[in-house]
Amino acid sequence: MTTPVEKATELLRLHTDPELLVLVNVWDAISARVVADTPGTRAIATASHSIAACHGYPDGEQIPRDEMIAAVGRVAAAVDLPVTADLEAGYGDAGETVSRAIDVGVVGANLEDQLRPLPDAVRAVEAAVAAGERAGVPFVLNARTDAFLRMGELDPEIVLADAIERGRAYLDAGASTFFVPGLLDEPTVTRLVEALGPQRVNVIGVPGSLPLETLQRLGVARVSFGPWSLNVALTALASFAERAHSGGALPEGTRRLS
Repeated sequence: MTTPVEKATELLRLHTDPELLVLVNVWDAISARVVADTPGTRAIATASHSIAACHGYPDGEQIPRDEMIAAVGRVAAAVDLPVTADLEAGYGDAGETVSRAIDVGVVGANLEDQLRPLPDAVRAVEAAVAAGERAGVPFVLNARTDAFLRMGELDPEIVLADAIERGRAYLDAGASTFFVPGLLDEPTVTRLVEALGPQRVNVIGVPGSLPLETLQRLGVARVSFGPWSLNVALTALASFAERAHSGGALPEGTRRLS
């Protein structure tokens, strides 16, 4: 079995490598094993939205922290790959939440800023980084800004400037990478990478996102898919239910993966 330090070191290397890191997000032990066994998978990422939905909660820290930590721990125990967990905004105590995640085998995490005042968001990043240092694990913190998710009618230039300011502050506070979810166009991604450096910016894949080859060319560190991988699975399930209720059989090519 690979040690937590070895996993964390490898996870950081995967982010700094010029090859784009592609993470298909998972939500439980079986989805983690299926993704881990797929050729090309080098690390595992959980999606907080997906885990919450599977436990009957809406997104946004509505699932109790104990349940989230238990869920990401089951994912980490199911695979021998580095696991980075979506820990939302840290459940009110980013340092303690990261410490508990490390205790169950997680070696990296997303941490949302929810557009809190910058000094507060920076303190949360510092607390998360310090938790990894106390544990002796080179924890890979992916500090996230919600700037583009909550931009509303704001001038895109103002939003981009805010995102860059936050990214610089989080990286200076010890975050390994900076996560900017949203439907971003090529000029925006280009300017983020130019401002923060290659292999420091992470994005999300959503319908209409830039192609993976474009993201790699631009110097993006990683792309993940958040709740969309669960939606892919649920779409297949809904399609099968429709087929079954109309007299159809199992889809051709269905594999037994559990």
